[in-house]
Amino acid sequence: MTDIVVLGSTNMDLVAYVEKPPQRGETVTGREFSTIPGGKGANQAIAAVQAGANVSMIGAVGNDAFGSRLRSTLEHSGVNTDHLRTVEGPSGTAHIVVDDQGGNAIVVVPGANGAVDHLVPGDEGLIASADALLLQLEIPLAAVVAGAQAARAHGVRTVLTPAPAQHLPPELLDTTDLLVPNEHEATTLTGRIDPREAALALLDSVPEVVVTLGASGCLYATRGAEPVMIRAPHVKAVDSTGAGDTFVGALAVALGEERPAQEAIAWAAAAAALSVQRPGASASMPFRSEIDKQYTS
Repeated sequence: MTDIVVLGSTNMDLVAYVEKPPQRGETVTGREFSTIPGGKGANQAIAAVQAGANVSMIGAVGNDAFGSRLRSTLEHSGVNTDHLRTVEGPSGTAHIVVDDQGGNAIVVVPGANGAVDHLVPGDEGLIASADALLLQLEIPLAAVVAGAQAARAHGVRTVLTPAPAQHLPPELLDTTDLLVPNEHEATTLTGRIDPREAALALLDSVPEVVVTLGASGCLYATRGAEPVMIRAPHVKAVDSTGAGDTFVGALAVALGEERPAQEAIAWAAAAAALSVQRPGASASMPFRSEIDKQYTS
């Protein structure tokens, strides 16, 4: 089995479902509210373990009720939490509005995630034992850079989701093997609106890029070759929250199994297509048998 370490965030998702999202200054009535364990790091960890990997999580939760639930959800899913710290104060939260078209808007309050600003004893050894390290930007950038540098020092593949979108320092780009932005993030990083132009520009900094395009699929770019479009399965979206994390978790598993890149991306797109048909983030993530069935259908 592929061994994956995730260095990233854990949040409790506070999700309101509405017909249409409110505009600035507007109040709308929701039809449902849920609290669902999430956070980009935890989501990717659960997605990867359900896709068939051995997964360990490095991060932090608060010493509150949300923290206990976040930890237990990861453990129940099969994620190793020996390196998930508990710190004083509240856990991270994500305040999410989901509309009837499956779109979402999200405000993240870091909470305990803000304490993950460096590696602690044992973290580097765990990273060194992995086949891949998954990174995002919902924890302090210093820890992301430290994790990427540790992975590079030990020959471990790094997969970076640049979300929330922000400037990426050279020391992080220099230690990133695969960058997986969505359209918005790719534009923010490059100033290029066209996904193909953005992907080609990103190849100046990293060797491989996958730009996710929602229902349209993904654009895969690698140095020395023309970018390739990989279509997504056509499905009716209920909630797109966590779809990108599902994609990355499944992609890391497929690449760890040494599948060709385009096949791995298509398999991961099948996983994401399953997730958008269900509400929630971590609660929507498919198991390997479901992904295989979607991929071959």
